[in-house]
Amino acid sequence: MTLPRACFLFQGLSEQQIKALDAIAIAKTVKQDQWLFREGESALAFYVLLNGAVELVARVDKGFDLPIQMLRSGGDCCGIAALLSPYVYNIAARCAKQAQVLVLKKEDLESLFQQDKQLNLAIMSNMSRHLLDRLHETRRELRIHFKTLSDSADII
Repeated sequence: MTLPRACFLFQGLSEQQIKALDAIAIAKTVKQDQWLFREGESALAFYVLLNGAVELVARVDKGFDLPIQMLRSGGDCCGIAALLSPYVYNIAARCAKQAQVLVLKKEDLESLFQQDKQLNLAIMSNMSRHLLDRLHETRRELRIHFKTLSDSADII
């Protein structure tokens, strides 16, 4: 099974680096409503969606999970906490529709990163850029939300 190049972490990697990652990737079929991981668990793997749908949810309160994002496109990924200390998932991932994913285990990635420091640097750089983009988007959404609240308060 070949890693989808659409995954933001794999942008700009060489063919040799993609092949090295592909060699450690494990294909897995996940049934609908099965959890890939839960918030607070040790982050043991990173997942790349091939097909199907995976919903990311955050625990807001006991018994209440807030849907955050639906992954539907080949190359969408989740579980990047497996790449960062303290290696704990800060969100949960549940299969919303039967899916095929590629599993990249944390220990295999660490071993590969020891062998190829440039691969490690490229993936961490791609992740940093992605997380910064997400932060900007969150700020934009918060501005809109607070403006809406402020406008509503002015009406009352």
